[in-house]
This record gives sequence, structure tokens and C-alpha cells, in this order.
Amino acid sequence: MPSPGQAVRSLREGFAAPPPDGRIMMRWWWFGPFVEEAELARELEAMAAAGIGGVEVAAVYPLSTSRAERDAGGFLSERHLTRLRFAAETASRLGMRFDVTLGSGWSYGGPHITDETAARRLRWDVREVPRRAMRIAAAQPWPGDELVAAYIGDGSEQEPPSTWEQLSIRDGAVQVPEGSGPRMVLLAVSSPTGQNVKRAAAGAEGPVLDHCSRAATEAHLRAVADPILTAVPSGLVTAVFCDSLEVYGADWTPDLPAEFHARRGYDLLPVLPLLHTRGEGCERVRADVAATLGELYEENFVAVVREWANEHGVLFRIQSYGQPPGTLSAYRHADLPEGEGWGWRSVTQTKWATSAAHLYQRPVVSSETWTWVHSPSFAATPLDLAGEAHEHLLLGVNQLIGHGWPYSPPDAHAPGWIFYASGALNDANPWWPAMPELTRYLHRLCWLMRQGDPVVDVALYAPSRDAAQHFTPGTRGYLDLWHATRWHIGEALPAALREAGYDYDLVDDTALREADWSRYRVVVLPNVCDLPEATARLLEKHTAAGGIVVTVGGSVHRDGWTGVEDVDALLPALGALVPPDATAAPEIGIAHRRAGETDVYFVANTGPSPRAFTLRPRDAATAFERWDARTGRAHRIEVRDGGVPLELQPYEAAVVVALPAPDADVPAAPAAGPVETVALAGPWTVAYADAPDVRQEVALPHRWEDDAGRADHSGAATYEATVDLPAERLDGRVLLDLGPVHARAQAVAGERGLRGASFRAEVTAPVGEVAQVLVNGETCGWAWAPPYTVDVTDRLRAGRNTIAVRVLNTGVGALRAATELTATVEAVTRIDGRRFRMQDLELARLPTNSGLREVPALRFASSRTDQRNDRSG
Repeated sequence: MPSPGQAVRSLREGFAAPPPDGRIMMRWWWFGPFVEEAELARELEAMAAAGIGGVEVAAVYPLSTSRAERDAGGFLSERHLTRLRFAAETASRLGMRFDVTLGSGWSYGGPHITDETAARRLRWDVREVPRRAMRIAAAQPWPGDELVAAYIGDGSEQEPPSTWEQLSIRDGAVQVPEGSGPRMVLLAVSSPTGQNVKRAAAGAEGPVLDHCSRAATEAHLRAVADPILTAVPSGLVTAVFCDSLEVYGADWTPDLPAEFHARRGYDLLPVLPLLHTRGEGCERVRADVAATLGELYEENFVAVVREWANEHGVLFRIQSYGQPPGTLSAYRHADLPEGEGWGWRSVTQTKWATSAAHLYQRPVVSSETWTWVHSPSFAATPLDLAGEAHEHLLLGVNQLIGHGWPYSPPDAHAPGWIFYASGALNDANPWWPAMPELTRYLHRLCWLMRQGDPVVDVALYAPSRDAAQHFTPGTRGYLDLWHATRWHIGEALPAALREAGYDYDLVDDTALREADWSRYRVVVLPNVCDLPEATARLLEKHTAAGGIVVTVGGSVHRDGWTGVEDVDALLPALGALVPPDATAAPEIGIAHRRAGETDVYFVANTGPSPRAFTLRPRDAATAFERWDARTGRAHRIEVRDGGVPLELQPYEAAVVVALPAPDADVPAAPAAGPVETVALAGPWTVAYADAPDVRQEVALPHRWEDDAGRADHSGAATYEATVDLPAERLDGRVLLDLGPVHARAQAVAGERGLRGASFRAEVTAPVGEVAQVLVNGETCGWAWAPPYTVDVTDRLRAGRNTIAVRVLNTGVGALRAATELTATVEAVTRIDGRRFRMQDLELARLPTNSGLREVPALRFASSRTDQRNDRSG
């Protein structure tokens, strides 16, 4: 075993220059999937050059109107599979990971899915009938309809029945006996949902499969997965992927009655009306049906696909949440759990996935990152991307899957093809030359967050049965167990835990039985009323052995458990039992990992205002270092007043490492000496990249959109000024400070229409949007996030110096001017039908503000003390 000092040095060296594992990936949308080899190679090479470590191929709806391309074949055609093989081989040559989705669009399905293997739901037909006996023929208005059961109850439209009696069905007809008064008949019909694959590629159109049926899963694997991994050998593929489950209203599968009886111990059909109507016992039935559907989904879909993947020598990555109602423990059947959604204070889908990863010892857990980031497409900046990525890291993620890179043919009009939902994260973004800076930064953080084990104190019970009792057909989130669980727990409790310095993992009944949860210091039961007896006994055993259980609200309690009424009472009670792991300040998120004797704290300012605060870890340490993910450098920091003093700019993050002993080879932080600031008043000139010989004098701040012909300009412009410096000014460190950031309110609400939460950094930066700084013709560095400072010490000389600031903006201007895109979408819709709607394009009409927004300044330190540890880019 290495000594603690050797282990720390190895960790520090790995952080400075991490191995390829942990580089960000991109979802790569193939439209049609009509793609050409030359462009595939070019795009992969551009990704590799930008530091992107791999791709996940996703075949989606067409964007080409070319008859020749359509005649050559769509999804799973010889051309498509040949292109897949070519892309996989090219990625391998470039040292990139290659994942592929086992289907087109989402959810799994296609033309190979029949009425027998399609997702199904219960359709209810209820009406009042007369007193006389009657025979009701079981009609089949829709293909695939099957009568499941029929019921009769005393009552009418005005006075609905309170109880129902099952009727007999003979020779395909319902037998209704004679009655004595008003009656209602209720028919339960199993019917294909009718849902087809969303955003399907050409040739992939068809019904969504029944995820609770092994036969349906195997049919899909034979029709889709086998051809893909026959064309692309497993040696070229790291993982196969399943996107989020969005099988709407699929509350039935043909085997449900038999499976329900075997698993729940009573017959379903006599109580089936309680799924449609409210009555005594409906909560139990709804929870039991949800539990049975969830188990069938795990066993007949997740486990089957993983078994297939392992037989073919690849890993299985899945976003296991949504509908059907999969529990978080369903992830135990997957190799690579994946989440989606940012929000470090919330029970997001990402937290669902990372909790399962921690419970079931999955060291790599990913998230679909930047979904809807700063809508519309091309509005996102590196600061937006970093700010949202921090939120995923705070949730426990250590592999980022960018959403995403749209394939675009070389002859497409600028800004090229885009996915219907933002963002468009490819080299059509003018700021793309700064992307390697961002990917290196995120690579270091993701690698570091894979080291050791997470430190999480609280196991927050996911009350699946309580949540499922609220499942109501036709309502938003019906059958979505994650969504119902989040609603039942509420937003206040997880936010209070995180803000008070506690991290938590969700834990459900299955995990409490099967996973190792001994490392959690406390189990919290939020608003629990229906706790399975087996779970209660496990928790009683836990408290008898000295463990802690705290109930918040609800009606469940046992001897030895601590009970509080609400969230306000939770924190004082919890603090008396378990001190917080690490405390900081409002909007400061913390994720903690322990590698041997070294504690690593990822600390992020998630808000738009600068924060000066003291990080106070619970666990004592004798030495602390701060590691800079932008540069890979480390320096010692001193403890003051029992904590670690930190200052973080808006959306800035830091790594604080607690060590068992100081390392003398790591330099101390530069001393804070006197700093003189000299504004560079100019004169300044600017030249646009598309007219480099036309240089005009400008006054700062300068906005491109105010210049003639530049209202929609997307690209770059270089600002220049000269400054004379005496030699004595160059004795210490010199920074070019481009200016402060200013907090601003978002112009667009976080959720609107079909769009989910769209992350935007709520600040105005001093440059619009990134800047490359050059002094005397030599590059000094990039400024793309606060603090917008670049060290220019080594490039300055006594006498006259030329300062150049090359500013690159977003592609919103090009999107605003892209009339061809709208015409393309309309033409494709006439050919292929309405497979998608472009979202938020009207937001491109909002004003943009490109250029140099502040007057830069030179900041002169009093000495050159330890320039190597400067934190600037």
C-alpha cells in the first residue's frame, strides 16, 4: 500500500493530467439517419480536438428532403449500418469512446412491434343501464383491444356506485342480470396505447414496446440490437444506451393479473375498478399495481437488455425513470446508471440515478447534461455550460454526456442543422475555439469525482407506496414514480438538508433489503404513511444496533425513532444527532469524497453574486490545499477561525483537499499584497474576423450589434490598444482584468411549454461571450468564466506593448437570420409528417450584446511571488 503522502501525490498528479477516463461525451444526433463518411470523420476529429472523449449516436427524425438519400435507405439500412461501423472505427482511431442507442428516438419500439408486444393501457367504458337483463357484445373498436373484465354497481350518473361486482363473460359477451333499480356497468378494456416512437428516424416508425413483457423486449433486441452489434463489433462499442422512459399511460400488460396474484397474494380483477374510481382500499390496490408493474419492468426489460449486452461484450447504460414506474433500485440491473436534470437542492432524476449508483457500487454515474441549456439553440456560452455542469457534479455525477452535437452536412446554410431542443453544442458556435479550455476543466473535475467514495450522511427514504397511491389516470406524471416521489417528499426538505451541510442519497425498500447502506449515519422518512412491514423491521433492527431513524411528518413511528412535525423542526433535531458534514454559505453547494486518508470537497457557487465565506468541514484535518481545475495547479491554504476561507465569483467552483499532513513540495498561496489597477482607456480599435484589414477606432464599452451590418453577426472581432510600461512596473505579477460580472434576472422563465428547466447563468459578463488575450502577438490565455482575468506577466516588456482581446460571441445572430432552417423544417414536415416542432426559435429575436462590455485594466501586484500558482486562465 502506498503511504498517505504518496497517495496524495498520485491523486494530485492525476488531477493535473488525468487519464482519458472522465472526458465529457456528446450525444450525436444523426438526422434521418442520412449521414456521409467524410462529414462523420470531420465532426469526430473536431470533437477530439476540442477534448470531447466520446459520442453516443442517436438516430432521429429526417432533416433532408433529398430523394436520393431516402432511396438509399433509412434506419438499419445497409448504408446506415455501414456508416455506424465507419464512425465507430474512426472514433477508435481517435481514442474516443463510442456508445450507440438501441433504437431510434425514444422510447424503444418500431415497425417490428405488433399489437401483442406494444405498450398497453386500460381503457374504461362506463354507462348507466336499465333494470332488465341484457347481453353486451365485446366490440373491438380499435385493433388489439381485449376485454379484461366487466363490473356492475348500484347507482347512476348522479349517484355513482360505491362498490362494484364482477360480471361473467361468456362467448365474448358480458352477461348483465336483471336488477331492481338504477345501475352502472363498467368495462375494463386492454388496448394498445397507440403511442409511436417519438422523433423516429426514417424506417424506424412504429409502436412503443411493452416494457413489462420479456417477449416484447426480446423482439426488439432481435430486430434492432442484433443488427447494430453485428455491423459494429463489440470491440468498438463501450456501451449501448436506453434513453428516459416516456411510455405514457402504459398501465397494463397481458400477464398482469397472474403476476399480481403471485407477487401480492390476492386477485387483481375483483378490485380492478379501484384503479378507475375512488373507494375503500384504492390506495393499497394502486400501490400494489405500481409495484407489480415496476418489478415486471425491471425483470423483463432492464435485466433482459443488460443480459443481452453482457453476452455481446458491451455495457448497458440507461436512464431508468419515468413510465413504467421503475424504482431507483431498478438501476441494480444496469452497468452504467444515468440521470438527467440539474438542481443540487432538488430530488432530480439525476439524484435518482446517483443514489442508486452509490447504493449498488457503480463507480461511474453519468447525466444527460445541458438539456435545454440557455434556450434557444446557440445561445449557451461556456459559462452556462460550466454552471450547469457544477450542478450535476454536486448531485454526484462523474461523467457528463452533453446534449448534444447535431450532425450537419457541409452544404447546410449557417448555422447548420440543429436538434428541435437546445442546445447545439458543435463547432458552429463562434466561441468553439475556447471549448478545449472548458473540456479540460470538466475532465479534471469528473476524474477527481471518481476517486475514493462519496461521503453522504443521510439516507432519504423514497416512499414509493405513498407516492403511487396518488397515481390517477390522465394526470401529469401518471405512473412516473420519480415524479410522484419528488412531489410527495416536496422541495423544502432536500433543499434544507443541502443548505445545512448534509448530503443525502435516496433509498427505497429494495435497497434497504439488498444494498449496503451501513455508511449512512441517519435514515430520514419523509411524510411516510404506508411503510412496508419488512422495511419497518429492518429500520427497527437498525435502531436497536445504534442507528438513527428520523420521521418528518407522516403517521409511521416506532420505538427508538426520532419524530419531528416538519422540515423546520428537522434540522435542529438532526444537528443534535449528526453534525453537518461541511457548512459554507447560501448558494454554495458541496460534494465530498474520501480517497484513503484524503478528503476532497468540490465547492461551487451556484448563484449570480460573489461569495466570501468559510468552509467548515466536520472532520478535522491538519492541512488543506486548493486545487485549480482550470490549470491543474495546487497550493496550500491556511485555516482561519476553525475553517477554510474562500472567495468564489458567480458560478465559480473550487476543489478543497483536506490532508493528514502538509506537503512541503506544494507552495503556499500567493500573499495578498498591494495591487495597483490601471485602466486601459485606449484608444481602442476593432477589426472583425471577416474583414481583418478594416480596423476602426471604438469607444468602450462597444457593442457589435450597433455597428452597420453587424446586427446578426456571429463570429469574432479583435480589439487592440497599446500601453507603455516602465521596467519597474514589471517586477511583479500582472493580470489583464476584463472587468466584473453583474447579476441580472433571467429574461425567460425556467420552464415553459414543452421545454423543461433551461439553465442560464444569471449574470452579464464583461465580454460577449469569451475572450482570447494576446500580448505583443503571443497568446496568454482565455477568459470564459469568472474571474475574467488572464496572467500576462511573461508576455509584457518594458516600453510599448500591444494588448489584443479577441472576442467571440454566440451563434444566436446566425440563428436569427437562418430563414433556410424554417423552410427546411416545413419541407420535411410535408414529406414525413409532424415528427417534431422546433422550440423557442422566437427567443432568437431577443437582443444580443456582443463585444467588449467593460474597459479592461492591468493589475500590478507588488512582487512576483509564486506566479506558478496564479488561478487565472
